[in-house]
Amino acid sequence: MKLSTKGRYAVMAMVDLARHAQAKPVSLSDIAARQEISLSYLEQLFARLRRAELVKSVRGPGGGYRLARGSAETRVSEIILAVDEPIKATRCTEMGQSGCRADRSKCLTHDLWEELGNQIHVFLSSVSLHDVLERKLAPRIVEAPTPANSDTMAAAS
Repeated sequence: MKLSTKGRYAVMAMVDLARHAQAKPVSLSDIAARQEISLSYLEQLFARLRRAELVKSVRGPGGGYRLARGSAETRVSEIILAVDEPIKATRCTEMGQSGCRADRSKCLTHDLWEELGNQIHVFLSSVSLHDVLERKLAPRIVEAPTPANSDTMAAAS
């Protein structure tokens, strides 16, 4: 699974906004310069973020954008979904309705990839903009369990 630039750039821009919008609104041109993202691309993303009520626009001189809610209440998953970025790992067009094979059946590993997408969504839903700003992600990342030793398994059978 690969997250497109749409989702990645939206999250980068929102983290930038959370960092810099403490005292006054932040212009998209400032975000574009700091994050090296095209201004026209950011305008498209922020139109979607505004419709999803994740940001508020401030018009006039000194205008720009602010977060609609605090950084601790804004989840990364909300940002990604707001810019129409699906969080899934299957290649199926409609979850549960049609499969990924030509005959519309599910492939042998469909449930595995569907659950991976669900776990990614759960993880991104647990991460706020504040967590990203404060670099509080390490405790959430749990080391995968090591597989049982094959010698031990052979002896057990």
